[in-house]
Amino acid sequence: MHVVVNAATSADGKLSSRRREQIAISGPEDFDRVDRIRADSDAVMVGVGTVLADDPSLTLDDAERRERRTENGWSPNPARVVADSRARTPTDARVLDDEATTYVLTGADAPDERIDALRAAGAEIVPTSSERVDLDAAVEQLEAAGIDRLMVEGGGELIFSLFSAGLVDELSVFVGSTIIGGRDAPTLADGEGFVEEFPALALEDVERLDDGVVLTWSA
Repeated sequence: MHVVVNAATSADGKLSSRRREQIAISGPEDFDRVDRIRADSDAVMVGVGTVLADDPSLTLDDAERRERRTENGWSPNPARVVADSRARTPTDARVLDDEATTYVLTGADAPDERIDALRAAGAEIVPTSSERVDLDAAVEQLEAAGIDRLMVEGGGELIFSLFSAGLVDELSVFVGSTIIGGRDAPTLADGEGFVEEFPALALEDVERLDDGVVLTWSA
């Protein structure tokens, strides 16, 4: 599986404010770039924190891109994937509408009643045997379901976990012109952080968009 992490950060590397509210960091040119990456992906993945904070749909904005996917024999929208160790995704979340298949990755301690509720709401449950989602095991199951290209849109905990597991192939970041600040504001890669064996990236491309710049690395 090819895993592409995409994010937008402020000039000081924050994904949002300490209140974890959605902030418009990029603009229309970058929104279109993100939609293009989604259209080229088999699935789009976020952590449950992003679902709880933003309630994203993770579907395509451009109707022509949906039409082209259909013409190529794909579903109009890529599948959606939520990393959710304890099955906290609300049953009325937008990712559980009928616009695309949604996989919810769960851990061993996810309550049975929550899993049953998510299944009843239309989710495909991908169970793993560790307390937190075992991303290696989950990726294997997603590959078996036909997902070969996975786009990851955050948040910072999930991105760190993917880097820690060595699963990231490409990182694309829009860096905007806003300063957010705050020691408790989420960053691109949160989690425990690395203290040795830091993941090394190779810069592949730099592109100016809106009032910022897109940096693309291979991992």
